[in-house]
Amino acid sequence: MNEKALHILEFNKITEILSSFAGSEPAKRMCLNLRPSGNPEWIDHAQDETSAALSRLFKSDRLSFGANIDVRPFIKAASIGRTLGAGDLLAIARLLVNVKEVRDYHTETPTDCLDKYFLALDPLTNVSDKINKCIISDDEISDDASPTLREIRRNIKISTDRIQTGLTKMVNETLRGYLQDAIITTRNGRYCIPVKSEYRSHVPGMIHDRSQSGATLFIEPSSIVDLNNRLKELSSAEHDEVERILSELSAMCAANGDMIAEDQKTITMLDFIFAKAKYAMKINAVRPLYNKELRIVLRGARHPLLDPRTAVPVDIRLGDDFDLLIITGPNTGGKTVSLKTAGLLTLMGQAGLHIPALDRSELSVFSEVYADIGDEQSIEQSLSTFSSHMRSIVEIMKHAKQDSLCLFDELGAGTDPEEGAALAISILDTLHRQKIRSMATTHYSELKVYALQTEGVENAGCEFDIATLSPTYRLMIGIPGKSNAFAISKRLGLSDEIIEKAGQYISHEEENFENVISDLEDRRNIIDKEKQEIENLKADILRREKILADKEEKIQEKKDRIIANAREEARDLLQDAKDKADETIRAFNKQGSVMKPATMEKKRRELREWISKEDEAIYQEAMKRSGKNKTPIKEKKKTELLTEKNALPGTPVFILSMDMDGVIAEAPDKKGNVLVQSGGISIKVKLSDLEMGDAPKPEKTVKKVRLDLSRATNISPEINVIGRTVDDAVSVIDKYLDDAYMSKLESVRIIHGKGTGALRSGIHDYLRTSPVVGSFSDAAHGEGDAGVTVVRFK
Repeated sequence: MNEKALHILEFNKITEILSSFAGSEPAKRMCLNLRPSGNPEWIDHAQDETSAALSRLFKSDRLSFGANIDVRPFIKAASIGRTLGAGDLLAIARLLVNVKEVRDYHTETPTDCLDKYFLALDPLTNVSDKINKCIISDDEISDDASPTLREIRRNIKISTDRIQTGLTKMVNETLRGYLQDAIITTRNGRYCIPVKSEYRSHVPGMIHDRSQSGATLFIEPSSIVDLNNRLKELSSAEHDEVERILSELSAMCAANGDMIAEDQKTITMLDFIFAKAKYAMKINAVRPLYNKELRIVLRGARHPLLDPRTAVPVDIRLGDDFDLLIITGPNTGGKTVSLKTAGLLTLMGQAGLHIPALDRSELSVFSEVYADIGDEQSIEQSLSTFSSHMRSIVEIMKHAKQDSLCLFDELGAGTDPEEGAALAISILDTLHRQKIRSMATTHYSELKVYALQTEGVENAGCEFDIATLSPTYRLMIGIPGKSNAFAISKRLGLSDEIIEKAGQYISHEEENFENVISDLEDRRNIIDKEKQEIENLKADILRREKILADKEEKIQEKKDRIIANAREEARDLLQDAKDKADETIRAFNKQGSVMKPATMEKKRRELREWISKEDEAIYQEAMKRSGKNKTPIKEKKKTELLTEKNALPGTPVFILSMDMDGVIAEAPDKKGNVLVQSGGISIKVKLSDLEMGDAPKPEKTVKKVRLDLSRATNISPEINVIGRTVDDAVSVIDKYLDDAYMSKLESVRIIHGKGTGALRSGIHDYLRTSPVVGSFSDAAHGEGDAGVTVVRFK
């Protein structure tokens, strides 16, 4: 991409802003050196990386690259055997710690195309831990760096304490009167005391220095010379040990130099990618869609260098049904901004940056972007405004190809208007015939006419509000703009006489053309207003549809919930009824003919009452849910009441308590009891328990018989209860004997095993009380003996 276009479109300002979002100096340099690419694969990959980083930032922005510095010079020095300083080693350790933090951040965010960078990072924890253990700061080595260093420093402290103790006693007691000041000081790395020169002979020792006046001598007393010598030796040993430690750490860094350098390179790349994402987040940018048709479709695009609070979004199209767009309108109306927006966003997209526009904005990959914008006149080169523009245009015409994007601001300006317009038309028509995507701004009416008359060329105008004398900065594609010079001049105070006179110098055709433009603009405003009203109506309809859909969904949910609850309740009720019926049937089957009729009638009455009660409860609950008032349950058809007079033998009746039909066999006695024949049995019931009925319904009894007989095919002649408890076995045997008895089996075998005999004893206790068991005994020898009990029914 040519540097001139980058400068004219202010791409360098974008990279400067981008660099401010980088956390490290290496990444800042990458941002400043960023340039657009003409490689579609590179662009797509760069856009993928920016999008992935942006998605990660939305989930977690806990990411820092501040410790990233270029450590390659340190690694290179260490690799040739040099010993690095403590500060250099700490810089490497801080980088590796930062690498670990970045690697840990990866585990908190989703997988994407950035995984390869994160997974390539190796924190080399052993290296950073070793450096941080040995080095405290740029000028301090830790005592824990080595046992030798710790021992040396311990001895230094002991020697220093002894010197301090001895000198303190001299200063405060024995030599106090000979000293200039009661202090302890050092000269040439050895401890001394300040002695008055006249008392030199009273303080034996070595003179290391004297004051400028000569009145004070700094003497090392003889008594501490050996201690000072020892301290000097220890200090030298400490220095040597520190150098050894630094040399060892440097060698370790050299051994891991390739990995450290690769970590630094990778973390710099991640810093650069996340800088692009942070910038995109700042300007509310989106990823552009790329097409191969050299088409630009920008929706709600904003120039990234303008204040986002005041910048007016514009819609720009180029390359679909026209390849040349001519923008006209008043000065400061936004023509040049629209031109620069299209060019700069194209450069940003091809540099892998997101663009400040709405979703579904489209760009294409151009091999070059050429721009002739602004005034580049040069006094030194004797170039006028027109000449400087023309020189730039000549270069563009020489190099522009079909996949280039050409941008011209005020094409043909700075010379005779007629000649300038002719040149502008000729230049643009040449580009148009070559199908080179181009945009140009102008004030020439001739270019407006050219656009109207030429296929594949489109007009566009920047809207201007005459009432306020201010531009709206909206770009209207399809309608040429007006300069509005007369209206602006009048509003600013120019007399009507001058304005009217000026109008006389405009040809009739030009005046009609301007009137047509004004009429088109008015119509467009009306259409826009109606379009906005339609959009508002559509939005309202969608809102109402959503509300209705939500209500329907809630109603359906409530309906489903009611049905589910009803099914659950019905299941429970059915289970209760089944359990109740099973209990009653077992009682009937077990006791059979030994059950007294009164007892049987009582149980049947209890069952009927329970069913009636449940039926009433279900009805009341249904009335409650439906919101209806309670209505009486439909009564049965009224029948003729029985009295002592009409209760004659042979009269068909219905026994209420037993829910069965019958025929009166004998007239009521004095107590009101009636003998009724039902099926094969005779029953004595109260007259009040009867009502007039139809003939008996024998089919009910037939059904029961069939049900009982059907069991016979499924009953085994023996049952195995080995391993069960006594209670569990008795419960199973009780039901088994009932079924076997009803199946007309003469005898059955109960296999319970011998064991401790507890299970056998418990079963025998139960068999003694069973109403269906006639006798029982152990099985014969060889057929189970005491482990099997043979039961014979009555």
